[in-house]
Amino acid sequence: MLMLPAIASMQTADVAVSARARQLHDRAIVIDTHDDTTQRLLDDKSFDIGARNADGSIDIPRMREGGLDALFFSIWMPGDVTGPAAIKQALQQIDSVREAVRLHPRDLVLATSVADIRRAAADRKIAALMGLEGGHMIDEDLGVLRMYAALGVRYMTLTHSLNTTWADSSGDTPAHNGLTAFGKDVVRELNRLGVMVDISHVADKTFFDALEVTRAPVIASHSSARAIANAPRNMTDDMLRALAKNGGVVMINYNAGFISEPFRVAPRPAEFTARVDAIHKRCGTDEACSILDEQRANWDAMRAGVLPMVTWETIVAHIDHAVKIAGVDHVGLGSDFDGAVMPLGMEDASKLPRITDALLKKGYSERDVEKILGGNLLRVMEQVERAAREGSSR
Repeated sequence: MLMLPAIASMQTADVAVSARARQLHDRAIVIDTHDDTTQRLLDDKSFDIGARNADGSIDIPRMREGGLDALFFSIWMPGDVTGPAAIKQALQQIDSVREAVRLHPRDLVLATSVADIRRAAADRKIAALMGLEGGHMIDEDLGVLRMYAALGVRYMTLTHSLNTTWADSSGDTPAHNGLTAFGKDVVRELNRLGVMVDISHVADKTFFDALEVTRAPVIASHSSARAIANAPRNMTDDMLRALAKNGGVVMINYNAGFISEPFRVAPRPAEFTARVDAIHKRCGTDEACSILDEQRANWDAMRAGVLPMVTWETIVAHIDHAVKIAGVDHVGLGSDFDGAVMPLGMEDASKLPRITDALLKKGYSERDVEKILGGNLLRVMEQVERAAREGSSR
């Protein structure tokens, strides 16, 4: 019987980060557009975002250590939770983010605009933003979308892993040939509200339909390159080129299953599968519990050689590929912290300066690294805000 080692702390060997990289990282506005710590805020009664935690990826001390200036908390539930139940859960999650800000006013500030993010950075605070991960939460009602926007949501992923009634997902069998007429109205309303259209998780046809309709640049809040890892929710080179033409930005996802093809396709031994099944049975509907324990199981399996090892450098390979295809003005960071299996060496937000150092060592200019760390996302947000103002004045 295969025995997987129990590992209490997944600390990899120290990686030297140059003084130049640390200075640049501190100077830049570092933005992460996708984080699932919301589930911990809501479900994990022992979790304190203000304290350094032994597990998970995000808390204020580690965000400070990693120089993270702005974080989009994901408002998420599975795509089969719909109707009033989805709206209620979304509102509870939005409230949990706003409460975290209220309880930690010296460190966190609620942000809904580029001006807010810049002001937070100047005040040495962390900007907390929100993204709605899945159009199933609007219950086919643009009024509900407007309510979310009023509460501070600043992007919406058109689908999660299942189709909505108006858009096809990359994780489901196509049912609509992309966007329906109502789906196109959703894109137009997002433009009018100044809320970014997020095309992570959508089917390829949905992506191209959204680009045809939108008046503003779109984002992929947490997607990587399909040329390197053939996950359907990653972006093809043609999609990357189209995103660049639109003026948008792809925020590279760190999820081991989306950045490493060997890890994605590797068979899972029965012992490993049994361990994961036991985790889900024990955690039940507590998503935070399932995600964190499953991540530990995957790390153990990588360390034991049961699954292919995925290290943080793979993130840099995806950034580099996306830059080569889309251009340096169209790439950013969307980790999926606390929502997926992180590669070894990027277990939490404190490790983020490693990316800055690696890009400098690859020959990227300091200006271009600043764009990738957050400047490109700020530019897209500004354009989305401007398009909304111009649209309302017509």
